[in-house]
Amino acid sequence: MNGWGLFTTMRIFKGEAFAFERHWRRLEKDAARIRLPFAFDPAQVRRHLGELLAANQVVEGAARVYMIYNRVGFWQSEEAMPQVDLIMCTSGLPAYSEHARLAIAEHGRHAASPLAGVKTTSWLNNVWHLTEAQKDGWTEVILLNERGEVAECTSANIFCVKNDNAGVKDGDKAGDVAGGKVFTPPLSSGCLEGVTRSVLLEIAPRAGVEIVERNITPEFLYSAEEVFITSTNRALLGVSEVAGHKYSVVRGPVVQKLESAFDAAMREYIAQRTAGVRS
Repeated sequence: MNGWGLFTTMRIFKGEAFAFERHWRRLEKDAARIRLPFAFDPAQVRRHLGELLAANQVVEGAARVYMIYNRVGFWQSEEAMPQVDLIMCTSGLPAYSEHARLAIAEHGRHAASPLAGVKTTSWLNNVWHLTEAQKDGWTEVILLNERGEVAECTSANIFCVKNDNAGVKDGDKAGDVAGGKVFTPPLSSGCLEGVTRSVLLEIAPRAGVEIVERNITPEFLYSAEEVFITSTNRALLGVSEVAGHKYSVVRGPVVQKLESAFDAAMREYIAQRTAGVRS
């Protein structure tokens, strides 16, 4: 009722929760930030999740984990209940289009908020903006913060690729936007520290791709060669249009290289996980 809770969505790949540890660390961090009691054992939760996946026969799909605080506000019954409910459910992978068309919404994120970047169950701002954009035929919507900077989409982080010095502002170094570098907003923009985003930041150098965190304006996006969004269920999804600006390259060489690196990272993770369980 109050939205005092957390959630995360995990990619299920070959019957395993990919990057479970990263999701759990973010839940722990966010729980401390919103003062949500966090007495759960990750090994036990992972075991129960495995039982749920087996019961629902989910090999390729997604899992949602909720943590709901029950001791909030005046409207409570005297019924005995846990201080925090942990709820898990599973699904197949949702269907997405081959590319995304993104609208832009001003003041969709408040970067100065003490709860900026926390994945709470108070999700109305996100789903409302998404529904409004989809009414007009857009796939997703870019949320700008109070400074007019790009933060993220409602359920995805955003990246762009620059192959030249287009969009360089005064004070920028020319080399910062050359050579096919990838740019993404910093956490100070108000964006979520997405798990797929964090994996890409870690593996991109090994794939020969440099990702730079920097403040991004809509104009900076318009001058990019490639734009893509990332999330648990989408992995990487190319963008064909942002607010009327169309891109000639939707899945260019940089996106394809990062897609291959991410797929390899998932397979390596599952292989290590399987080997660890067997040993």
